Amino acid sequence: MFATAVSRSAALTAVCALLVLALFTAAATSTAVADSPKVRAVTIAYVSHDGLVRHADVLLPAWYGRGRNPALPLVISAHGRNGSGDTNARYWGALPTTAGFIVVNPDGMGRRVASSSYGYAGQIDDLARMPAIVRRALPWVRIARRRVYAVGSSMGGQETLLLVAAHPRLLAGAVAMDAVTDLTRRYRQLPRIAGGARLQAALAREVGGSPTDAPGAYTERSPLAQARAIAASGVPLELWWSRTDRVVIDQQHQSEALFDRLRQLGPRAPLTAYVGSWRHSHDMRASSLLPVALAGLGLLPEDVATLPAGVNETAG
Repeated sequence: MFATAVSRSAALTAVCALLVLALFTAAATSTAVADSPKVRAVTIAYVSHDGLVRHADVLLPAWYGRGRNPALPLVISAHGRNGSGDTNARYWGALPTTAGFIVVNPDGMGRRVASSSYGYAGQIDDLARMPAIVRRALPWVRIARRRVYAVGSSMGGQETLLLVAAHPRLLAGAVAMDAVTDLTRRYRQLPRIAGGARLQAALAREVGGSPTDAPGAYTERSPLAQARAIAASGVPLELWWSRTDRVVIDQQHQSEALFDRLRQLGPRAPLTAYVGSWRHSHDMRASSLLPVALAGLGLLPEDVATLPAGVNETAG
């Protein structure tokens, strides 16, 4: 009897989510378009892995619309910890218009925590569904199916790497900036940064305990543990990290460790590391190093974005 009640409740939740999604989608396609001289932004809704309605901000070139809608590359951009699709969308500036591509910035959903999913498998699968979600919500938007990319920083970089490992055939390239790649190490080091005790408790809540309580769950969310799948993916990959990062304080054992491991394994696609000194995640800005990263993916001409002298580039 209890199981029947639970199943009925779940079914009712799913039906309500679909009704809300249908209403929001109709509104998004007709009235929720915010135009600016720089970029065209549309907020859409989608049903996440757990049946909840979440939102994503889709950025289009300012000139793009129903009467002028060529197939364009799509960038899936997961946000950082405690972020949202809206905040992540602001980092892109006018780049979608300048280079002619689309960016989808989903709010995401973890196992328990909405804004700090930390690479939960359901969230990674939701990221993989983004091309279909955009097409369904905005039928007039045309995506170049062989030119789908993933770009993210911090937790978004972690989830970008897990997306490469889990859905390699989806992507034509990926950029992970200032990412955590070993979540167990990250958990143990959190007390060393500002607000770390609170962050550690939130991470444990999302994952299902400490690494001692749930070691397998931390391994599943750690790109370093998925290095073999990433190396075999055939997805061109850029790894960016800062020597002076005060948030991910041990990049030697995070992004750098992943880069070294991938080189040992022999990646099937180009692998490039970019190392310098910048504030955490400030490389992922239209006004900073994001254009250089996009040029590496072929989304911008290389002569448009120049690598600063203080950033070292190393091929894997």
